[in-house]
Amino acid sequence: MLNREGDTYLYLQISEVLRSRIVTELAPGDAVISEAEIQREFKVARTTARRAIRVLRNQGLVHTRQGEGTFVSGPGHKGSLGRQSPFYRHIAGEIRERIKRGELAACQQIPGELMLVREYGAARETVRRAISLLRDEGWVYSVPHRGSFVSPEEEWPTSGE
Repeated sequence: MLNREGDTYLYLQISEVLRSRIVTELAPGDAVISEAEIQREFKVARTTARRAIRVLRNQGLVHTRQGEGTFVSGPGHKGSLGRQSPFYRHIAGEIRERIKRGELAACQQIPGELMLVREYGAARETVRRAISLLRDEGWVYSVPHRGSFVSPEEEWPTSGE
């Protein structure tokens, strides 16, 4: 079931298994497997179980109610942060707006991965996806072992986001 020796983090593998169950077996409002149950079933640490649930929450598939548990989100449910798009798109959107407003200037380094993880309370993979999206769109470029930098203004996208 899980590839413990592969290049994909266990929490991402678990989140995919849970996503499949949500889509095929559960309805909006149904309770999702608890962190403790994830630990037992997949034989992983609590941190890994939390990260798996966080991935699903950031994608808008589930929402957590303090003291009650985690539940499948229904259509139109925006979750605790009021968003429907994946969390990495939210992060990318905020960085994009900072670039447009001039808070991050051309050729200036954007905040590092660790800083963004702390700022957004996101997983590293989520932050990496956000930066990758910005790079694909042309807002930033990356220099190996140095970080990511704001692209020169003449290279910014002219349409879309």
